[in-house]
Amino acid sequence: FGSLTGLGFCYSITKGPENATVLAGSEARFNCTVSAGWRVLIWLSKGSPVLTVLSSQGSVETTERFTSRNYSTGDEFTSELIIHNTQLSDSGRIECSIQQPSQNNFAFLSVQVNGSLLIKNSTLTVKDNQTIEIVCEALGWAPAPDIAWMTNDSLVDKSSYVTQQSPGSQGLHNALSTLTLTPRDTEVLTCLADIEALPSPQNASVTLIFDNS
Repeated sequence: FGSLTGLGFCYSITKGPENATVLAGSEARFNCTVSAGWRVLIWLSKGSPVLTVLSSQGSVETTERFTSRNYSTGDEFTSELIIHNTQLSDSGRIECSIQQPSQNNFAFLSVQVNGSLLIKNSTLTVKDNQTIEIVCEALGWAPAPDIAWMTNDSLVDKSSYVTQQSPGSQGLHNALSTLTLTPRDTEVLTCLADIEALPSPQNASVTLIFDNS
């Protein structure tokens, strides 16, 4: 490899791509910055080439799902890989290669799926000293969501509910959370389901109407 360096092949990746977590159906973006002198930059997804950038003619895009934008600053060049309409199956290693020894840089893409969330009753009437169970069902998530409960605006203690997770179809996950309580007043109960890619948890609510007649 010393002879290659002697011939002027001393360009390198100065900053590789960084890990990304996105929701299925959205875009994922990865940047790879190389120093002057580069000739070919190849993006690979899970080991398979998906896009090539040539210093002489720019990006060679072979599929609409993988496109790129290119930027130059000073003597550095940055290729931004854009993966459109991400799918759960896109999760894995994203690699930037300039066909130099030890000059591959990689990151990991995690595609998550925001499933459904449901409490079957929207209102429930409860009597004094009546203990009830409220069931919240999360279907078709990846990964399985973290479930929490709120009463009015306060978090419910974790000892008051039990959450069970189970595998769903096509690599997705389901969760069933059962909250047990003895209401003392009319209140709104909210089930919250959260995964990393969601900006805020998905929620479902039920209104408990307290009947002390």
